[in-house]
Amino acid sequence: MERPRRLRHTPAMRALVRETRLSADQLIAPLFVSEAAEPVAVTSMPGVTQWPLGHIADQAAAIARQGLAGVLLFGLPKLKDARGSGAWAADGVIQKATRAIKARVPELTIITDLCLCEYTDHGHCGLVNTGPERDLRLPDGYLLNDASVELLARTAVTQAEAGADVIAPSAMLDGMVAGIRRALDGGRFEHVPILSYSAKFASGFYGPFREAAGGAPKFGDRATHQMDPANAWEAQREHALDVAEGADMLMVKPALAYLDVIRRTKDKFPDRPLVAYNVSGEYAMIKAAAERGWLDERRVVLETLTAMRRAGADLIITYHATDAATWLRETS
Repeated sequence: MERPRRLRHTPAMRALVRETRLSADQLIAPLFVSEAAEPVAVTSMPGVTQWPLGHIADQAAAIARQGLAGVLLFGLPKLKDARGSGAWAADGVIQKATRAIKARVPELTIITDLCLCEYTDHGHCGLVNTGPERDLRLPDGYLLNDASVELLARTAVTQAEAGADVIAPSAMLDGMVAGIRRALDGGRFEHVPILSYSAKFASGFYGPFREAAGGAPKFGDRATHQMDPANAWEAQREHALDVAEGADMLMVKPALAYLDVIRRTKDKFPDRPLVAYNVSGEYAMIKAAAERGWLDERRVVLETLTAMRRAGADLIITYHATDAATWLRETS
């Protein structure tokens, strides 16, 4: 008679035969950096804070001590305009934050999110088709692809100049990776890898992030460039295009509702490091339920992160990163 329970008899036995491992060095912590004078708590994401530039090196040092894989930086500039010019400024918020962190903890891997939505006064991910000179062949307010890619490429170079270890373009524009790769190589940053948000879905799970990053669109939505949540095979096409354009790492975002896409991606691209983004809405749901006593936060967080690893993610971007690292140490 088969008795699978023999291998579940004790905690030590269960650990001995565990198929999927989760560790702190597989987790990446997002950090929101602002040009404000004081820290600002994100109300929809308990435990998450917008950190002023003067605090960011301390936060990064604390993350480094936790043994995490690295940080993902998002910038909140003081001033915004239609072109998002603060994104590529040499003294922009991300550029300053990157330099400050590198001066304090040079060994920590810094990934810089690359998009214009936090820097434009309209909240979209690039230039929009509007005003008297708009292209009448396109809808009013349509996100202009190639012109926006040029600005993303320009921004990538300034982030690399500031010391970014990895550039992570998140706009989901056609040809985005190719344009950024050409710009980086032309700027003698051929050694800087690209982590592409290669399968980023137009998801309802991003709600709390809009508050945290201050990048909600003032009109319309992002469905013309982010992916339809119903399309899993299309995600593989997006991944393949980005690999052909020079992406070094791939991403699926969000994570929990897209575990099948993570699995398909790892099966199709086993040689590319795969990142799952455990997004703000997924974080907020667990926090809200835990605050009400409806579930055990620690147990559910470790279970969901393990599920992402089990589905095929090599690395996980998660707002639970520092807590999860502590819990993992306590259980090891």
